Amino acid sequence: MTVHTSAGAKVLLTKPAPATYDSAGYTTLKATATQVGEVSDLGDTPSRVYDIVSWRNISNRGESKAKGGYTLGTQTLTVGIDPDDAGQDLVDTATDDDDPYTVIITHPRLGDICARALVMGGPKNYGDTNTVATRQITLEYTIVSEDEDGLVYIPPD
Repeated sequence: MTVHTSAGAKVLLTKPAPATYDSAGYTTLKATATQVGEVSDLGDTPSRVYDIVSWRNISNRGESKAKGGYTLGTQTLTVGIDPDDAGQDLVDTATDDDDPYTVIITHPRLGDICARALVMGGPKNYGDTNTVATRQITLEYTIVSEDEDGLVYIPPD
C-alpha cells in the first residue's frame, strides 16, 4: 500500500470558468491560474456528498432509503497570512465578488481536483508570539448548470 501526504500540493484560483468542464478545459485554465501561497492545510477537498431520503411504509414498518440530491461540499483552507502574495490578494477580491471562481487543487502524485466555488473569506488569527498569523478561507463549491456539476478529477501524468 502506498500512502501520500499533501506535500507538493498547490491551490490555484482564477475567475474564468473553463470553456468545457473536462480535463482539457481545466488544464487550459491551470496554465494561467494564480497560486494561493502559504497554504498549510487543505481541509476537505470537493466531492459529491449525497443527502439521504428515507420513508417508512406503514404496511411493513420498515424504513427504505435512497440517495437524494447532493452537495459538492465546503473546503476550509488554512493559510499563513502573506500581504505580498498575489494568490491571497485574489482571495480577497473573490471574497468581495458574488461570482464563483475556478479552484484547482493540484497534487504531484494524486492528480488534480477542479471545480467552481464561491470564495467566502474567513477569519484571521494573529495568534501569539510563537505562532504564525493565519487565516481560514472557506470555499463553497457549486454546480455549474442543470446538466453538470463541473467537478473534474484529472489523474497525474
